[in-house]
Amino acid sequence: MLNPMRTLVAALVWTCLACAQPQPTAHQPDTHQPNTQWPHYGGAAAGTRYAPAAQITPENVARLEVAWQYRTGALDQPSRLDEKAAFEATPIHVNGRLLLSTPFNQVIALDPQTGRELWKFDPQIDRDQGYSEVASRGVSYRHDPDADPDQPCAETVFAGTLDARLIALDAQSGRPCENFGRNGTVDLQDGIEIKDRGDYQTTSPPAVVGDLVIVGSSIGDNRRVQVERGTVRAFDARTGKQRWSWDPIPATLNAGAANAWAPFAFDEARDLVFIPTGSPSPDYYGGLRLGDNRDANSVVALRASTGERVWAFQVVHHDLWDYDVASQPALVEVDGRAAVAVNTKMGHLFLLDRETGRPIWEVEERKVPPSPVEGEQAARTQPFPANPALAPSSISAADAWGPTEADREHCRERIASLDRDGLFTPPSVRGAIVYPGNIGGVNWGSAAVDTERNLLFVLTNRLPLEVRLIPRDRFEQERKQGRDNRLTGEFARQQGAPYGMYRALILGPSGAPCIAPPWGMLSAVDLATGEIQWESPAGEMRLGDKSVPGAPALGGPMVTASGLVFFSATRHDDRLHVHDAETGRPLAHFPLPAGGQATPMSYVGQDGRQYIVIAAGGHGKGQTTLGDHVIAFALPTQP
Repeated sequence: MLNPMRTLVAALVWTCLACAQPQPTAHQPDTHQPNTQWPHYGGAAAGTRYAPAAQITPENVARLEVAWQYRTGALDQPSRLDEKAAFEATPIHVNGRLLLSTPFNQVIALDPQTGRELWKFDPQIDRDQGYSEVASRGVSYRHDPDADPDQPCAETVFAGTLDARLIALDAQSGRPCENFGRNGTVDLQDGIEIKDRGDYQTTSPPAVVGDLVIVGSSIGDNRRVQVERGTVRAFDARTGKQRWSWDPIPATLNAGAANAWAPFAFDEARDLVFIPTGSPSPDYYGGLRLGDNRDANSVVALRASTGERVWAFQVVHHDLWDYDVASQPALVEVDGRAAVAVNTKMGHLFLLDRETGRPIWEVEERKVPPSPVEGEQAARTQPFPANPALAPSSISAADAWGPTEADREHCRERIASLDRDGLFTPPSVRGAIVYPGNIGGVNWGSAAVDTERNLLFVLTNRLPLEVRLIPRDRFEQERKQGRDNRLTGEFARQQGAPYGMYRALILGPSGAPCIAPPWGMLSAVDLATGEIQWESPAGEMRLGDKSVPGAPALGGPMVTASGLVFFSATRHDDRLHVHDAETGRPLAHFPLPAGGQATPMSYVGQDGRQYIVIAAGGHGKGQTTLGDHVIAFALPTQP
């Protein structure tokens, strides 16, 4: 239940540093055009990460300079959570404010031209509590068309928290909306059977569709068979009262999760919200949840006003590989047809009819390997799109790579010792290779879509993973003897299943991946044909005293109308990168003070300048440079 004292404290812990200064209000809208703003996490409700501004061009982009820099102070209260903190937020820009959230769910409003703090709200997350994830990708905004412009919460900011609260704040002041839930807060744990505190969370911004706020959940993986259920819920945007719920897991299935932790896309005109779902629990053993597990590992179209299931398309049947649909669906137009582009961790890209869910590009069900594990029944076939995959999916000992002969020999032996029968090689007691791996292909960074050039851009990862099932009677002994650090190796109990699990990146003695770089790629896909138009290594990584092209990336790309692709997600490459949208050619790089494991955004300010903004705060589990910076780039005011 919600702690009343904590709610009261959180409601009081806000500051308004510029309330006496003239500020845009609901009855004083921005003078610049709405399409120069960035009102949603993905730029638009369609999740396309497209900036229609064109002031910054391929010819002048190298002249960008830092226009302002802001420090959130998120790491000013040292705690054990800092080592997991990931500043993954993409700010939104609406009505003269830049709105964002920190890994600890502080919500901040900034002046878009100067970076000056307007207000800050701190929900007082318990930093002594353990959480599966310590990340927040952003906030959402709603303007109430029926409210008096001077009424509190006529403009509302919505944010989810690590401890599963949905908070509504007045966009003008940062104060909680008293009429929403209980003093501005809905406890999302109500109605959910919580198994482990800190493993049921909200890490992505909710979808605000009309007068509804629609939220999913982030659920800690592989703890047990019966984890929390991945129920999607809609709440009244004014009162916080629950209006509908949808459960991806049938009541009779011995599993939980299948949760939607990535951002949603929505088509308000069609009254549809598109929900990307993950794997049922646990990820790597499905003997207790036999069958295809319909609606898990899917994009599901729900009637936004009612929660009615309209259609679903499953990208993986009976998932055994942690192949969640981690990307926000992208709503696109192809040859005049409304479509949904679905990116996956496997590197498969599906294009579906927006109203029916039927594939526009051909999809074939292909036979895949059976499971050698007693009690398991892997799906006999899996869906493969006819268009080219965005990442490789097979590996052999002949592919072994390393910077030294010792690395190469170690990698050959390790790869040869594991099951390796393509993309859908089932986990086994011997150990199986999962490739391109559970962080991608395409992860939560999702796609950017150039609506003029009809191109879709994604960052893909290519890192082979070993997954090994451990019989229950051997699990605890192996876990005590093994190395469990969540980066190179992780043990998971999968309590209630006959097997625990170990997964680890396949690395050589020097710490380099056992396959040749690039390990991260920026790719452009022609939406008319599904063909890959170009590929370019994503940044670079240091190996000793050398740099190699193509670093793994956590975060996504943004594209501008002038034909520029921006991204900063690369690991151990603390720079903002710019590529030419038509050719993939790198055009410029700009240093950042910390890891940019986030997605850039862009807007035109009231001063007429186009800004590029990136959160540079690093990724704790990814071991990138930590910080608390929000940085805006713009062209110089003088030629």
